[in-house]
Amino acid sequence: MGQHLLSIDDLTNDEIEKIIHRAKYYEQYHPFIRPQFQNRFVANLFLEPSTRTRFSFEIAEKRLGAEVLQFQQSVSSIIKGESLLDTLRTLESQGVEAAVIRISEEGLLRKLSEKVSLKIINAGEGRIEHPTQALLDLYTIRKYFHTVKGLRIVIIGDISHSRVAHSNAALLKRLGAQLIFSGPDALMDDSLEGTILPIDEAIQNADVVMMLRIQFERQKMNYISSKESYRAEFGFTRERLKYLQPHAIILHPAPVNRGLEMDDEVVDHPQSKIFEQIHNGVWVRMAVIERALEGNLRWESLSNKEMYGIGISGFREIS
Repeated sequence: MGQHLLSIDDLTNDEIEKIIHRAKYYEQYHPFIRPQFQNRFVANLFLEPSTRTRFSFEIAEKRLGAEVLQFQQSVSSIIKGESLLDTLRTLESQGVEAAVIRISEEGLLRKLSEKVSLKIINAGEGRIEHPTQALLDLYTIRKYFHTVKGLRIVIIGDISHSRVAHSNAALLKRLGAQLIFSGPDALMDDSLEGTILPIDEAIQNADVVMMLRIQFERQKMNYISSKESYRAEFGFTRERLKYLQPHAIILHPAPVNRGLEMDDEVVDHPQSKIFEQIHNGVWVRMAVIERALEGNLRWESLSNKEMYGIGISGFREIS
């Protein structure tokens, strides 16, 4: 039976490893994968604007052979007053087995998951959860470092309003990373455990620099006096590249506000892995969709070759 993915905290370490390994298999073997979910239906309900996450899920679903339904709120019965619960019940009544949902309300997806049989995948919920982003960030980090344990991972920017920061902090801390935060005092979050440093010192101490987008749409107050002052005080400017360690990598969930959070020279720097993150999102989301439609029991029945790519020419297990 398939499983929901609502929060990073719902995943065991073993489940996280299986998702990472399965994603690696899909990345290496995707040209030869036979579509396994033909005549299986998945609906994408993005009730907030999205480009990268929405396209990433759609490409992942189609690579797996699933039939994809793109839900458009503007032409749906939601504008007539239909509840999201009734919308999901309608979809499952018509044969939809999984729903990928992005939504601004916090805590609603878990309540919905208790009332429907189709499996819900959280594609971003308010400011608290974005589990697949955290998983693809982990996948990207694991490509460059043997282990997450002991890594100094710096998260910089609008931490308070960022679901990316909250999901990553939960995942990376659990795996043994040292978390460092930097940004305006008003945009910190006391619920997240870690060290707070000025940005120059934070970058200088980082193995991974994770920049965040300013969440203007979630801020009830204007915490930034001007874009120019924010860039000077808290942006990863070209001048701050001198603090970046040669082995460190730069991440950002995108879209990047160039010239605000990061200068062009930083976004396009050889140590920037932003577009690689986007690339990796497809493979991670293929694994998550497979889990939603089939569950972990299917993975337990796979051979090492099918699960990890072991024994396939040119393949190696992710470290």
